[in-house]
Amino acid sequence: MNKATHSLPDRIILGIDPGTNVLGYGIMAVTGKTTQMLAMGVIDLRKVADVYLKLGRIYERVMGVIDAFHPDELAIEAPFFGKNVQSMLKLGRAQGVVIAAAIARQIPIHEYAPMQIKQAVVGTGAADKQQVMYMIQNILHLDHQPHPDHAADALAAAVCHANLVRTTSLGKGRIQL
Repeated sequence: MNKATHSLPDRIILGIDPGTNVLGYGIMAVTGKTTQMLAMGVIDLRKVADVYLKLGRIYERVMGVIDAFHPDELAIEAPFFGKNVQSMLKLGRAQGVVIAAAIARQIPIHEYAPMQIKQAVVGTGAADKQQVMYMIQNILHLDHQPHPDHAADALAAAVCHANLVRTTSLGKGRIQL
């Protein structure tokens, strides 16, 4: 009797595009030089009015994703510096809650600026969303471009991390647990 052998991934990367209204996540398996999307989606909190309830739900849902897929690493998009201080504060809170969830499960954390993600995925930090989605579709061998945008951005963070680990001696992450 022949048994099909499936190699286990070398690592699983959880990518996050933080947000307090819509947070994107993407799970990617890396086996050697091969990458495969395991899951992607969004946590939609637009109907939740209370900011602290939103943060609690982000924590609960991210912990659920972590417990379902057991990622080895977290790649999270850093908020970019904008003119709206309130937006930056909200994004920072969402990012902090995600980081707390990763710390609770002792997952190394890697943070990347939006331009750094675009550079690693497309080859230019000035890439637009369509270029990023096209490259994610090709890199992960997807039948269609990933949607919604926040989930695609989360996958891009994961791909960025996988590419940088392949080409540098990045180690286990900025935050070692």
